Amino acid sequence: MKLPNIAQKLQANPYPGRGIILGRSADGKSAVIAYFIMGRSVNSRNRIFSITEDGIRTEAFDPSKMSDPSLIIYHPVRKVGDKTIVTNGDQTDTIMEALQAGHCYRHALNTRTFEPDGPNYTPRISGVMLPSGAYKLSILKSYYGDPQFCNRYFYEYEGAPAGYGHFIHTYQGDGNPLPSFEGEPELVGIPANSATEFANLLWDSLNEENKVSLFVRYIDLESQNTDDVIINKHEQ
Repeated sequence: MKLPNIAQKLQANPYPGRGIILGRSADGKSAVIAYFIMGRSVNSRNRIFSITEDGIRTEAFDPSKMSDPSLIIYHPVRKVGDKTIVTNGDQTDTIMEALQAGHCYRHALNTRTFEPDGPNYTPRISGVMLPSGAYKLSILKSYYGDPQFCNRYFYEYEGAPAGYGHFIHTYQGDGNPLPSFEGEPELVGIPANSATEFANLLWDSLNEENKVSLFVRYIDLESQNTDDVIINKHEQ
């Protein structure tokens, strides 16, 4: 089976928004997590990823230009026990608290909806990587643009063959309002054996004007050791 080329997919879409990729490295030895953010406004573009004790967070590159932190400052990646959470908003903390209380990610996300940023109503996308390499993805969306209702979709994968993964993002592409992602998470190829190799491939494929920050983590499935790469446009 010929896998969709993730580089070509990103190059063909000038504005996928925020995106999550979960899967397995080309050599099959590592679980793979990737998360990127893009921006059209000064406020959205004025961000970097920084390392925290249990993952990463977004920060203002220039605090003087930050106009509204409510939907753009959060922890995209946090580790809870042997699980790694990755999301595009503060639902990372909601999932973390649920897991710590003995619940599952579905329990957490059933308490949340899409972002209150009409008319876009940006979907909340979330993922959980398990130590076995199995992973879960979710998207919370408005009802085809109607904010009165929230549609919640959950996808669970027992794992992935070497070089396979799934990609979910917030928008189908650019527009006003921005069109929400549609369908199931997209099957993609992960043609890289290291976090650095995959990060460079993704970063070079994202739209130059709109890309902001990228995080990639490779988790060795045997040792559980991690290899992280962060690329921030403002720091290049």
